[in-house]
Amino acid sequence: MWIVLGLLVLLGLLYVIVAYNSLVTLRLRVKNAWAQVDVQLKRRYDLIPNLVATVKKYAEHEQETFRHVTEARAKAMQAATTDGQAGAETELTASLRTLFAVAENYPELKADANFRQLQQELSDTESKIAFARQFYNDTVQKYNTRRQIFPVNLIAGSFGFKEEKFFTLDLQAEEREAVVVDFTEKKK
Repeated sequence: MWIVLGLLVLLGLLYVIVAYNSLVTLRLRVKNAWAQVDVQLKRRYDLIPNLVATVKKYAEHEQETFRHVTEARAKAMQAATTDGQAGAETELTASLRTLFAVAENYPELKADANFRQLQQELSDTESKIAFARQFYNDTVQKYNTRRQIFPVNLIAGSFGFKEEKFFTLDLQAEEREAVVVDFTEKKK
């Protein structure tokens, strides 16, 4: 009887150790995934001043737009939490859209090789950010799921494993709508 009881206690202890270690592993993966998002955001922040400077050469009277992009970049760089980062990134994305809309009014700017290269690099970086954000959110989902499953949730609660937040952007309703493409020719 004591042997059976000892084996059950040992198995229970082994389960706690395995569950604890799996939670630690997943929590570290979440931190690593966030670091990857952070690397891509830093790359984006480094590109923005060059892009603004290039556009400034052609559109000197658009100072309000430049100021807004610069302020949005500064807020995004200073964000300390996932929620704060998401809000700042939403604002920065909107200000960059405005900057590119300004650029559309200057054909000589659109033809500038430096501007085109910066625009391409920013586009590539946006794709990398999207991938890193998706990887981060997938990792958070795995961690949060593992953390909430019984009986691991008892171990997670005992050892202080907290829920991680997803990194989501607050998109406006018009940004969520599908783009309508019409290939029919209009007759004159």
